[in-house]
Amino acid sequence: MRALLIPLALAGFCQTAQAGDISSAYTDLDWKKDCVTYAQAAEGDGDWASLACSGYRGYPVLIGCEDARESIYYGFPSDDMTAVWESFTAFNGSGPKVEWRIETNGEVAIPFAAIHRRSVSNPEDENKSIEVLVVAKVAQPEEHQGCTIGLVLATGNAQANDQARKLADDKAKTFTCGKDKREVIGDVPPFGRVDN
Repeated sequence: MRALLIPLALAGFCQTAQAGDISSAYTDLDWKKDCVTYAQAAEGDGDWASLACSGYRGYPVLIGCEDARESIYYGFPSDDMTAVWESFTAFNGSGPKVEWRIETNGEVAIPFAAIHRRSVSNPEDENKSIEVLVVAKVAQPEEHQGCTIGLVLATGNAQANDQARKLADDKAKTFTCGKDKREVIGDVPPFGRVDN
């Protein structure tokens, strides 16, 4: 009987290991310390810039800024880093911390989603911004599929962090950028994607 229990226990362990353990890791995002500007507007050419920032264990965070709006890409881009612009239509800015959802299998830990707080200007009260958690698929080195998969209203929502993590864990790995529809939880300000 004892000999039978060991293979059954090992089989259960292997199934758990294959699914991977999911956890969170946090990185700072400070434009002055963690980012390098690799392109920007020439004088008289508007107000835009493109930055590459350090993320989780070599995974970059790319920020496009234009007219007080930000488009953020997490992970490894394709050769054309300007192909997609995703942002709120209102003025917005990113928070100083990025939460990475990590799947760990043995010694390998892969970030598959990022959760990042954004402050969006409020048309009804310019002194109070609207806080939104942006949930994004992280682009992998071999796949280059990165995009926003969901938006969670954080202002007045005590469950926002849990909702964003559940959304990341349930959808990020299977989400097809440019095809699947992002999920929106709460009354979130307008957000758009522009494919060039």
